[in-house]
Amino acid sequence: MKRIYVNEEWCLGCHLCEYNCAFANSGKSDMASALKGRPIFPRIHIEGGDRVTYAVSCRHCTDPLCVKSCISGALSRDADGVIRIDRSRCVGCYTCVLVCPYGALSPGEDGVMQKCELCLRNATGEPACAAGCPNRAIVYEER
Repeated sequence: MKRIYVNEEWCLGCHLCEYNCAFANSGKSDMASALKGRPIFPRIHIEGGDRVTYAVSCRHCTDPLCVKSCISGALSRDADGVIRIDRSRCVGCYTCVLVCPYGALSPGEDGVMQKCELCLRNATGEPACAAGCPNRAIVYEER
């Protein structure tokens, strides 16, 4: 299965992955109207400090704790290995946030949990974070 991999040595900490992610999942066709003057809710987050920065996103675990712990059944693992959220079933209990060892889940604009789904529903063939990374610190590949 192809996954997102991050090379923290190449990460500039520019946050472009966050903006590209928020735009790709906004449902709008124009980045300026989707993001200008409003808070963004990306499904990938830049962490770190002065010396090391890195992008945090879902690892699509083979034995996902988030799926096992979801009390509403909103999280599931597809046959292709992608962990997905049925936002209509999420009750916002934050259990998935507590059990994810990678910190990959976060509340969206409406308080419902969100996470990286590899841009497969709004696909351009590659996740928006990887496609928009100027230094290619984020790659989408099979290893």
